Amino acid sequence: MRQQILHGRFPPYAGRAPISWRGAKEVSGVALVVTQHVPASSSMSVSHGPAGVGAARRRLRSELRESGTSETIIEDAVLILSELLSNSWRHARPLDEQEQIRAAWSRDDDGALTISVTDGGGPTRPRPSSPSVTARGGRGLTIITSLARAWGVRETPATGAVTVWAVLPALAA
Repeated sequence: MRQQILHGRFPPYAGRAPISWRGAKEVSGVALVVTQHVPASSSMSVSHGPAGVGAARRRLRSELRESGTSETIIEDAVLILSELLSNSWRHARPLDEQEQIRAAWSRDDDGALTISVTDGGGPTRPRPSSPSVTARGGRGLTIITSLARAWGVRETPATGAVTVWAVLPALAA
């Protein structure tokens, strides 16, 4: 059995740190954590369909985790983004011939997170509904209303683009 010799408060450690920390380096028994720049906003074009929903969800989750956002806020944000993208896919046209729509998120100075989806618009504008208990859909905007502190619709008449946005309260770390 190997004898452990203590040097001050830190035992010597032969090998790598027992916990792999992303961006961390151990120096004389002290872990130095290197901060990473996480963007305050992000925008991406995604395909107008299920594959686009998955890609945007993964990127939003990754960026929020990297920024130290709490899992509760991350889950709410991912659910809101999923609902907005799914509604766009079901009820609106893509922005262009490449069948793309735009997903975006940003933080304001107070830490609130705004999530938005821009598409080519559709025959109606988004509004909450009251589906029957057996209905297979129609609950998306009600879910968003319960999670977000505000949501709305912005139209760009010159291009026909419609943006639906939702704001989550300040991010908790």
